[in-house]
Amino acid sequence: MTNKAAKTLVLGLGNILMGDEGVGVRVVQALEKLDLPDYVECLDGGTGGFLLLEPIQQADRVIMIDASADSTKPGTIRRITPKYSKDYPPTLTAHDVGIKDLLDVFHMQEAQSDGEIGATSKEIILYAITIDPKQPITLDLSRELIKAADEVVERIKSEL
Repeated sequence: MTNKAAKTLVLGLGNILMGDEGVGVRVVQALEKLDLPDYVECLDGGTGGFLLLEPIQQADRVIMIDASADSTKPGTIRRITPKYSKDYPPTLTAHDVGIKDLLDVFHMQEAQSDGEIGATSKEIILYAITIDPKQPITLDLSRELIKAADEVVERIKSEL
């Protein structure tokens, strides 16, 4: 989708009580302090799961930010376009199943309304940021994740 004026939802996911796992929420909090275009809505999705289906359905484009517990170095940023739960990287908390299932339900509903399997007019982007799953419980981001969060904020600003 190239229409920059399309309604864009920037959705931060994670649990800020678990330090780096809350990086998605921290990115959204930083974006909310900026002067963003009127067509952009920022949402702290926390670990909301199916409660997030309606805001996703109402947007033309969704940019999600979430922590990933994969095998890459902490602070690694990947920009992917997940279509189904199998495309979503591994995460740590209760939203591990909820967000994956949410994407599946969203795409199934879109396919049903469009009459084609896998058909959707909505652009969904995920910024997955690798974290160390063995981090201590804290309210703060690690140095690597502060740097990664700042970079994701800049990338999203340029996409908007």
